[in-house]
Amino acid sequence: MTRPFANATARTVRGEPVIELHAASKTYPGGLTALDNASLTIRQGELLAIVGPSGSGKSTLLNLMGTLDRPTAGSVEVLGHDIAKLSDRRMSAVRARWIGFVFQQFFLSPHLTALGNVATGLLYHGIGHSKRRERAAEALVQVGLGHRLGHHPHELSGGERQRVAIARAVVSRPEIVLADEPTGALDSVSGAAVVQLLRDLNAQGTTIAVITHDPQLADTLPRRVRILDGRIREDTAAGAAT
Repeated sequence: MTRPFANATARTVRGEPVIELHAASKTYPGGLTALDNASLTIRQGELLAIVGPSGSGKSTLLNLMGTLDRPTAGSVEVLGHDIAKLSDRRMSAVRARWIGFVFQQFFLSPHLTALGNVATGLLYHGIGHSKRRERAAEALVQVGLGHRLGHHPHELSGGERQRVAIARAVVSRPEIVLADEPTGALDSVSGAAVVQLLRDLNAQGTTIAVITHDPQLADTLPRRVRILDGRIREDTAAGAAT
């Protein structure tokens, strides 16, 4: 079902497709095929891992799912919108309204507090300053940082900084969060806490895809999509073709 842009705040019904790839491929100049004939459906309410070694095609898949790039063959749909047919402006709108990103390297502004960093996730949503701060505070409470609103990144631990980044990703209430190596820069204890937070957010209804090179992490999640040499080799979703 295609979500109208004018209805950006409506929520997808649990189990409905959020992201769909249909035989999607990405070939770069020089003939390098980074993703080859990939078909994948992510449904509302899922928590899954996309796992593979470096150079397997994970980053290319992330870029396509996150509307950061377009496929050279096949199609990628986000809430029914074929991204290859969208203008750059519409692509940016899809990304801003419906997708939240979490990266290994936090990307927090050192000059802003935790509250300010999270509030930046709402800058392009037409929400006033006071309401942005209110929503940011709610998101930080949600990730267990209600007591750290006024702290700057250098005053936070690595695990806390990743929690701020997760709060920034979910503050706009996106349809899906794409978490790219979210534990890669953390020690094992902080990493386990972040994974549990992602589980908690998923239990509250957020659809989450974790992109990782760590098979042990992937094996702890309900669904695993394994990618190698640009091809999806395994998908544990019921009825998934591999």
